[in-house]
Amino acid sequence: MGTLVCTLELSKTDGVTLTIENASGNVTQTIKADGTTIQIEVKGQNDTSTFVQKADSIAITCKTFTLKAETIECSSSKASSYKAEGQLDIASQKDMTLDSKSNMKQSASQNVTVDGQSVKTTGKTEVDLSAPTLKAAGSAKVDVSGGQVAIAASGQLSAESTGSALLKGAMTNVQGNIVNVGS
Repeated sequence: MGTLVCTLELSKTDGVTLTIENASGNVTQTIKADGTTIQIEVKGQNDTSTFVQKADSIAITCKTFTLKAETIECSSSKASSYKAEGQLDIASQKDMTLDSKSNMKQSASQNVTVDGQSVKTTGKTEVDLSAPTLKAAGSAKVDVSGGQVAIAASGQLSAESTGSALLKGAMTNVQGNIVNVGS
């Protein structure tokens, strides 16, 4: 490392400015305190990072931000958001919980995939699935059960099995304008 040039400026109107110039590394570090704001800036040949603190805010601007700790807790008393202009990954080595005391909405402009050893969806009063095409498939078995099960189609309804088929009930009623039983 070459010689550093250090400058300290004191002003009754502009506050304190400490500047450290590293000409051989093309880096300038500046710390300013003006009575309302503290600003720390590190300016390199291609990139600049800043830390600005006021009484009501802290703003950090940089190319890469890394935070490592044993425990991190973030909380806010008002609306909060996190946005990524690129891909966003959230991962946990142990259990993960997403919890809302009100509504929760998930959406994607393209595909949504949920994958797990076992996937369970439960609604306290209702589960509503809708799409222009809805598929349910199980390679071994598909169970549909309820106190009352209704299957309806506004067009054609087909039920088919390559094995045996059974329609059974305490009372079984088959109706239609034309009913064809047999092949």
